[in-house]
Parts: sequence; structure tokens; C-alpha cells
Amino acid sequence: MQYSSELVQTMRQALETVMASVPAHQSVFGLKAAVAECILNAAAHGHTSYDGLVTVATDQIQTIISMLT
Repeated sequence: MQYSSELVQTMRQALETVMASVPAHQSVFGLKAAVAECILNAAAHGHTSYDGLVTVATDQIQTIISMLT
């Protein structure tokens, strides 16, 4: 799937925002890649706003951390 450069930038910003909200003690190996995948999946399903992407990823962060630990 191809994304516009604007959407790619929005996804990057959302990823950085979500990662900045993760406490250091919860930051596990592979977390950033898994959050990025979550954001890509959300975009593929029509969530293209910054706020929407941040919300989707934030809602999944604890599940992702649990899967990686």
C-alpha cells in the first residue's frame, strides 16, 4: 500500500508521540517497531488523522508491551 508523504509524516509524528509517552521501564526491545506496525495497520483501515493514530496506538500500547515481555 502506498501512502502520501503527508500521511507518512503524520504516522511518524504519531509514533514519536506515543513512544515519548512510554515510561523508560516499560520500553522493551521491539516496542517501537510493534507500535509502528499498529499505526500502519490503523492507517490501512482508514485512521489517517494524527489524533486518531495516536489514540489507536496508545490504546494498544499495554497489549503490545505484554506481548513483547
